[in-house]
Amino acid sequence: MAIAYLSLGSNQGDRIGYVQQAAGLIGAEEKISIVRTSAFYETEPWNMSTKNWFVNAVIEIKTQYSPYELLDICQKIEKKLGREENESQNYEDRTIDIDILFYDKEIINDEKLTIPHKFVHLRAFTLVPMLELNSSFVHPVLHKSIVEMHNDLENPEMVFLYGTRVDF
Repeated sequence: MAIAYLSLGSNQGDRIGYVQQAAGLIGAEEKISIVRTSAFYETEPWNMSTKNWFVNAVIEIKTQYSPYELLDICQKIEKKLGREENESQNYEDRTIDIDILFYDKEIINDEKLTIPHKFVHLRAFTLVPMLELNSSFVHPVLHKSIVEMHNDLENPEMVFLYGTRVDF
């Protein structure tokens, strides 16, 4: 079984509810089990022109799905929870966003999927929850640990603990 890390985020409606529902739907999948979840964090929008802050979390899963199958499942869950397709390349408000941050130590870079996520090392809202789950995990392309990538951030304090960890 592969170990993957998924980032969950919402900045529309019941933000916590959408993150919880997404994690629940992921955990209900036949070939996925949730190992651990981070706490929930409230974060400023990253690279977006919106005033709606996000609630973010990261979950660690074990899965028998391939990275592409996992991507399809994540996209189906996003759609089920009301995420609308975005034709433009601009970031927009969303009920839920599910990103595959890491999938074991695999490196994939094609038109459909990029693993590790291409911005994971630049985003406090992914690195801070990853610090909770696996601070020593090494990025397979950059060869830096989560701690090292977090230390490299310009604004590592830009996330705020929203609440306590919620187990699914």
